[in-house]
Amino acid sequence: MKALTWHGKRDVRVDTVPDPVIQDPTDVIIKVTTSGLCGSDLHLYELLGAYLDAGDILGHEPIGVVEYVGGGVTRLKPGDRVVVPFNVSCGGCYMCGLGLHSQCETTQVHEYGKGASLFGYTKLYGQIPGGQAQYLRVPFGNYLPIPVPAGPPDDRFVYLSDVLPTAWQAVEYAAVPPGGSVAVLGLGPIGDMCTRIAAHRGAGLVIGIDRVKERLRRAAAGGVRTFDIGDYDDDQLVEVVRDADGGRGPDAVIDAVGMEAHGAPLAKGAQQLATMLPDALATRMIERIGVDPLSALYLAIELVRRGGTISLSGVYGGMADPLPMMKLFDKQITLRMGQANVHRWVEDLLPLIIDGDPLGVEGFATHHVPLSEAPQAYEMFQKKQDGAVKVLFNPWP
Repeated sequence: MKALTWHGKRDVRVDTVPDPVIQDPTDVIIKVTTSGLCGSDLHLYELLGAYLDAGDILGHEPIGVVEYVGGGVTRLKPGDRVVVPFNVSCGGCYMCGLGLHSQCETTQVHEYGKGASLFGYTKLYGQIPGGQAQYLRVPFGNYLPIPVPAGPPDDRFVYLSDVLPTAWQAVEYAAVPPGGSVAVLGLGPIGDMCTRIAAHRGAGLVIGIDRVKERLRRAAAGGVRTFDIGDYDDDQLVEVVRDADGGRGPDAVIDAVGMEAHGAPLAKGAQQLATMLPDALATRMIERIGVDPLSALYLAIELVRRGGTISLSGVYGGMADPLPMMKLFDKQITLRMGQANVHRWVEDLLPLIIDGDPLGVEGFATHHVPLSEAPQAYEMFQKKQDGAVKVLFNPWP
């Protein structure tokens, strides 16, 4: 089969690799019909090579059709259409029972002290072959894949793998009061969807902050009050956002940027230095003294009103990040964060994508690209070119 594989920093290729096979009686093999390119994939493209091996298959946002089922699978049959969540969860352990599927005890990666395994995402999270490929082996076939109806286009359902539950959880964790205000930092795919979900759930004022003009225009067209971070210095931006919200600041701020934040040249330099070191030294540096660019998080702390909530959906990976604890404590800020627990939110989300399209998922993708052009799409997305917000791959010619 054809699959998108990692070979080094900014070096991904479409290779011919062996087809996946049934390894456990509850496995299923799906023929992938669409697979998304995620902002988290850029961390592998740019920063986390120390935890990858050449030939690792990337991607964690697939939808497809069941081709084969193991002998123990009773819930699915060949021909069923399914979406595959990005976190690999068993559905039967203590953590899954709590709705914390990203902490699944069956698939936790104990070697690295991490939570549930993820498709297509480094040794830290299980090194499980990903979904930017023509076929994918999916474990826990009686629980993990999400059945969806045949008929509507893949764009209606594919975001159930990651974008929708990640954004829904970010808004849920933000605890925006009815009619309240929320500022979203970063208007990439997750941030953009956060603005839509926040408005759908009753936020009275949704603010979007970014530096990419195409993304700002896209959000503004959906009724978001937008601010271009490049037009202000930090203090000015805080003031104009507060002024737009009655002078107090938003009730909640969602940081949908994470380690991709602009600014903080020293932290950026340390990240890039780690990518140039031998893997053993790079992993020690990342795990012991790694520091993220924190400009987005610092801005969130300044913006949120006293007693408000900051919800982190952007991924952070630093182990020695400095935080302004005095300010966090003094402002009585609540912080919530973590990988999305996909299955936890399926019942909330399915009605929104089966019965109508209030979140605009069918028009959400900016680019539909053959898998054969995935390397160019990665570069375009990483450089924020051509208005790229969401890229979907078609694995079949």
